[in-house]
Amino acid sequence: METLNTQQEIILVTGTRFSTTQYNDKDLIDNSKSLSERERLQEACWNGMVQERLPEIFYPILDPQRIYLWQLKEGVHFFTLEMGEFPKEVDSYYSIDPYTFIPWLGQN
Repeated sequence: METLNTQQEIILVTGTRFSTTQYNDKDLIDNSKSLSERERLQEACWNGMVQERLPEIFYPILDPQRIYLWQLKEGVHFFTLEMGEFPKEVDSYYSIDPYTFIPWLGQN
């Protein structure tokens, strides 16, 4: 029997109130005061900020401690976060990343 793997994709739009929030010192590495807002958001994501600030999107997951950020892709005005129990290729047909699913639009 195949075991279930929890996979989750999240898009964070940059240039919004959420993305420009002042993060706690524990969310950022040393010398982060010299980083741009985008770089600060990216660093906060790698440090687990998403699960702390948006717990409602992790509600159906039985054990949110088992969900890890495996990849952070940078778009022009957003970040796509790929999270899961272990790294796994995201099916481009079901992806919410606009750079990934747009080629499929003409085939629907």
